[in-house]
Amino acid sequence: MAEVPDLIVRDQVVRFTTDGLARLNDVWAAAGSPKNRLPADWMRLPSTRRFISALLEKITGKSHSWSDSEIRSVHYVKNGIGTFADVRMALAYAEYLDAKLAIEVREVFLRFKSADPLLADEVLSRANAEANEWVARRAMSRVVRSQFTNELNARGVSKGIEYAICTNVTYERVLGGPAKALKAARRLPAKANLRDNLNVRELAFIAAAEALSVERMEEEDSHGFVQCHAATNASATVIGRAIAADRLARKSQQK
Repeated sequence: MAEVPDLIVRDQVVRFTTDGLARLNDVWAAAGSPKNRLPADWMRLPSTRRFISALLEKITGKSHSWSDSEIRSVHYVKNGIGTFADVRMALAYAEYLDAKLAIEVREVFLRFKSADPLLADEVLSRANAEANEWVARRAMSRVVRSQFTNELNARGVSKGIEYAICTNVTYERVLGGPAKALKAARRLPAKANLRDNLNVRELAFIAAAEALSVERMEEEDSHGFVQCHAATNASATVIGRAIAADRLARKSQQK
């Protein structure tokens, strides 16, 4: 259901759909599952109907005659799954359930919106080892990747095809092929994020190559695509050869 990160309120996961709607049943559970206050009960209240109308008017600019898709962008019910609603509705529902809960939900949501790293750490402390490993891989990849692309941008490399060529030369020298070939070998969709599907070692190798590329571009004072591509190719080649040489040496020792 969710690609949007979930929130934790009173040890209860509040899940979100990919379009950012909150599952009100999770908010209800966080309040202790009070009787006669289910999302369906709240949705029938005149005050809730007025709230929904005001929200739809604000979002669409229309005071009536909303389409089904416009209404679904604010709330909908999925049988057997729950009631999903705009975050503003979720906050209003939390206030209806429990004023103290409403404050807690607002605080957690504000921390989420401000990208509070401590909130992420609190969530991960409850997650399993696999989830923590996935986040660690993503964080490491994101930090080094950002440094690499920022360096390319600062040195006059154009986003798009030139970025892709510099990225692919790293993949080729370190992992043995460009992104397209690596995805095909792993049976990934064409639009899949390759780095989400690399293991820890592969990400570490790519990160090392990109970090070394940044260092080389700085030392050589590279400018433009040609020079930055050459620096990236040289650095990735060094890392790729070092990995290959170490693997070969270990195989020789085993014979």
